[in-house]
Amino acid sequence: MVTKEQILDALRDVEDPEVHRNIVDLDMVKRIEVDGDRVEVEVLLTVTGCPLRTTIEHSVRERLLAVEGVREVDVVIGTMSDEQRAQFAAKLRGGKEPQTLPPLLQPDSGVTFLAVASGKGGVGKSTVTANLARALAREGLRVGLVDADIYGFSIPSIFGIAERKPTVINDLILPIEVNGVKLMSMHFFVPENQPVVWRGPMLGKMLRNFFGEVHWGDLDVMLLDLPPGTGDVALDVHQLLPKSKELIVTTPQANAAEVAVRAGVMGLRTNHEIIGVVENLSYFACPCCGEKTYLFGRDGGRHVAEALRTELLAEIPVADLSDGGRALFADDTPQGEAYRQLARRVIDRAGLATAVASR
Repeated sequence: MVTKEQILDALRDVEDPEVHRNIVDLDMVKRIEVDGDRVEVEVLLTVTGCPLRTTIEHSVRERLLAVEGVREVDVVIGTMSDEQRAQFAAKLRGGKEPQTLPPLLQPDSGVTFLAVASGKGGVGKSTVTANLARALAREGLRVGLVDADIYGFSIPSIFGIAERKPTVINDLILPIEVNGVKLMSMHFFVPENQPVVWRGPMLGKMLRNFFGEVHWGDLDVMLLDLPPGTGDVALDVHQLLPKSKELIVTTPQANAAEVAVRAGVMGLRTNHEIIGVVENLSYFACPCCGEKTYLFGRDGGRHVAEALRTELLAEIPVADLSDGGRALFADDTPQGEAYRQLARRVIDRAGLATAVASR
């Protein structure tokens, strides 16, 4: 005879895909009815039309059909009331009220912050950030990524999620997770193709909201895709995260390298640790013979690294654009291999080897 307790225990193996906690502990299971070998379960989702409804419904059905004695499963999907959503948000916060300093920014959070900066636009900084984030996740790290380029956000497009929206539960936002990376961007909160016409203080407030009102869960490393240059947003990030590590992106071109040094000097003056330099668009390798052609000059990354007294961690080759110009590179491409090696060097330079070993 199947019991409700057996069903409840089985449902503890079903996770909410957005917050990675089981639906029983989150009080998402409203009702269980057992009639011989038939089970009916009602599960409450946070919002109507939740995009993960089918995933949760399938997981519940699959898990319950694995229970001995269960032959038939009916899953009823409902929606939480305002009070239930408030309780759900409180559970995600551990029953605590929001703090002045968000948990992510607490000294004992255990999260390593890595800001990715460049002196000018057009050097592929966001592409480097996105591919590095994915490569770090594939090495076993729990990775978050904030698209802090408020005016020129592009991370959602790179990851192919520009049409998606994050789930909002009362005043709590759930990041979108893709390729093992949890993402948040200004893109999700502005009308399509509308410019962001904000001044410095408002930009700083939005960044603080990304840290304080987004439920990131457990992370090992948080990447920040900074806007190019040394403007308000970059300065605010440097002040908000005084112990952040930093990665500088440049191209081989002399002018790009010169302004990249300025971005690095700003990081040094705000006590950030520059862990290295990435030279993007370093060369084009002929797919037939492998001969390298240096389209944009040579040694720009090396000059930046020398000026900032750090290391050149990677030289990313120019991609073959015949496949439509993808921005996330497959592992079996020269770019994919370069990012895999970059991730491993970043893990070493940023002190993340212990986190990888613990997975």
